[in-house]
Amino acid sequence: MNDRLARVTLMRVAEPGDPVMGRLVAVRGPEAALRQVRRACPDSETVRWFAGSHDTGSPGSRGAHGAQPGAESAHTARSESLCVPDARPEAQSDRAAPSDTWDTPGSFPEARDALDALRPETRGDQCARSEERDDHGGPSGAEDAHGAPSRSRAGRAGRAGRDVTRLDRMFASWAARLETADPEQDLAEGEWHGARLVVPGDSEWPTQLDDLGDCRPYALWLHGEADLRFSCLRSVAVVGSRAATPYGTHVAAEFGTGLGERGWTVVSGGAYGIDGAAHRGALVGGASTVVVLACGADVVYPTAHHDLFAAVRSQGLLVSEYPMGARPTRPRFLVRNRLIAALSRGSLVIEAAVRSGALNTAGHATSLNRVLAAVPGPVTSETSAGCHRLIRQGTATCVTTPAEMVELVGMMGDDLAPEPRGPVFPRDRLSPETRQVLEAVPVRTGVGPATIAVAAGVDLETVLSCLGGLAAAGYVERVPRGWRLRPGRSPGDQAFS
Repeated sequence: MNDRLARVTLMRVAEPGDPVMGRLVAVRGPEAALRQVRRACPDSETVRWFAGSHDTGSPGSRGAHGAQPGAESAHTARSESLCVPDARPEAQSDRAAPSDTWDTPGSFPEARDALDALRPETRGDQCARSEERDDHGGPSGAEDAHGAPSRSRAGRAGRAGRDVTRLDRMFASWAARLETADPEQDLAEGEWHGARLVVPGDSEWPTQLDDLGDCRPYALWLHGEADLRFSCLRSVAVVGSRAATPYGTHVAAEFGTGLGERGWTVVSGGAYGIDGAAHRGALVGGASTVVVLACGADVVYPTAHHDLFAAVRSQGLLVSEYPMGARPTRPRFLVRNRLIAALSRGSLVIEAAVRSGALNTAGHATSLNRVLAAVPGPVTSETSAGCHRLIRQGTATCVTTPAEMVELVGMMGDDLAPEPRGPVFPRDRLSPETRQVLEAVPVRTGVGPATIAVAAGVDLETVLSCLGGLAAAGYVERVPRGWRLRPGRSPGDQAFS
């Protein structure tokens, strides 16, 4: 079995985003990881890492799919907690571990020893037999006055035993899935549907996915004409509520079109509401758009987006980290969100409620050090409450136009959005003194220059010089009793423009 077949098999064996399998693949390589799964026996290094990461209460102990990262760096912290000393890269894994080492029965005595050492009963006996004493000859800190293990040490032993049991169950589950996996059939089925497989190291593989660490996908199925790596070099993720309001749908379409016209790819999940509107807007803008699926690349979900996905395939890409035929589930949508955030240079949230799944994507973007922006909505709208919270907490930057979003994710000094300005009227080009005189001229009754000078707070000579220019420009007129504004005009009237 080569590397590509091994990765296709892993898509069947373990759920994407699983940090335990991700660490095993990163350290051992996909082929060696499968050989270890086939034996349903983790090696001692995996056991030590798993027990250590869970004993310290690291983010990795919270699972791969259930946690929703917020301001804290969920995936980043998880990757840091999965560090194994002297970890070998995937490219060197096969040379470091000969194949006969993995398949020979009894080739893991050190793993079994480590497992036995971490089980509750064994750990407790070892603690009870400890005869360490402190400098005064009394019981050590690990023992109480009766020589029994301390509660903290007993608690650690119990947690270690539970962790080992959990790891054994993981390997047993993976081994059961491995029995029915057929990677060659999966490859043939993918090709029959017109999809192609990309793996780490391929020219089309987006290197920004490496930021996911041990939660990086094993491989990706792509269905479409665009190049994934090239499309994601300048890309923005647009996410939001499925139950979008007309305001949200309009804004998402405007952003999709505006980003597309500026040469930026729109990445989203292809769902109802904001996702679909952003994809359609990008297609109208003539740009590539990427749909990241929570199911197999051959599954159309939602089914009402059949025509949309067909248009995306001709102008963009459908992307999936799941095997062919995989059905969407709620946990898979949350796991999928990390890819949307990782593929893009920044994420934009449009209409997200307080408990919206779009905030899950926002959390991934924050943990990956990606740009995060949000579009404000009506203050009375519950569908925008999540966006308002992100802006209020300073987690997201408020944007209102595609140009502002491009300025955030673009190169420093380039793609700058123009400063918003109001209309410029001819009176704005007048000198400050002339504007003072103009403001002092009455609307109906004519008055003399001396009266205007007093009202404007300037000297008489200045008034006389300004009145001539204002009369020539059509702002004032001379009447028998002095000067007044021309009929139908006022100093603040936009008719001056």
